[in-house]
Amino acid sequence: MTATLDSPVKQPSFDGLSTRRRLTNNVATVLVTLSVLVAIVPLVWVLYSTISKGISTVLSVTWWQNSQAGMTAFAAGGGAYHAIVGTLLQALFCAVISVPVGIFVGIYLVEYGAGTRLGKVTTFMVDILTGVPSIVAALFIYALWIATLGFPRSGFAVSLALVLLMIPVIVRSTEEMLRIVPMDLREASYALGVPKWKTIARIVIPTALSGIVTGIMLALARVMGETAPLLVLVGYSQAINFDMFQGFQGSLPGMMFDQVSAGGAGNVVTSDRLWGAALTLVILVAVLNVGARFVAKFFAPKKV
Repeated sequence: MTATLDSPVKQPSFDGLSTRRRLTNNVATVLVTLSVLVAIVPLVWVLYSTISKGISTVLSVTWWQNSQAGMTAFAAGGGAYHAIVGTLLQALFCAVISVPVGIFVGIYLVEYGAGTRLGKVTTFMVDILTGVPSIVAALFIYALWIATLGFPRSGFAVSLALVLLMIPVIVRSTEEMLRIVPMDLREASYALGVPKWKTIARIVIPTALSGIVTGIMLALARVMGETAPLLVLVGYSQAINFDMFQGFQGSLPGMMFDQVSAGGAGNVVTSDRLWGAALTLVILVAVLNVGARFVAKFFAPKKV
């Protein structure tokens, strides 16, 4: 009786993995792990190089309070205040234009224009803009804003070029985040008699806000590091310029390019400024990203 109870009623339905399948699984695991290492190692290396070579410059109070006005490649000193101001102003003007336009276009493509001819044309144009190089966007703004309309080279012209680069990323991220919002939420709202626009504003967008903010920050991080529009549309100034509509204006990418042109790694003074500007740009993007996370968390739907 005991032997009968100890033995299984029937044979197991599944046998152990064969040697070939185990070998294939192990090979796939190794390949995936190596791929992760190949992706992580360069990122860690870049971050380590930037921090190790730029931390001494960034920790100086002068770096955050002074500009490079009157400084040369052979005289240590000065700071990046002028470049920080220029970068933030250009990014701010760009975001003010790009964020509402990109979000509204994404809403149209998902909520109103799905399957329509205008929706298909808009999607095609967004795909085209996604692959446009920054130098092409800069040349277009130069031909339109400066050569045709007669406006001077300025930081605002740079912002217009960055708008062309930022909008497609925002549209794509907004579109994808709105698509993953459950249709049940929309249908429940419609069943209660809530208009479509209010459903989008009160339910759909808050639900997808975290992903939308992430897309905005990715787009902003991309455009803040662009150099071609700066060289074509405004030039670089070592002095502080708060005027976005006239005059040369400093920026962190422009400062890095200027230091490379002045000697780069071959000169200790320019090398310190170069890596300091690079680390400052990384810090600014990180601070904006953390701030945006808090904003998204604050406006996200509250759990009951």
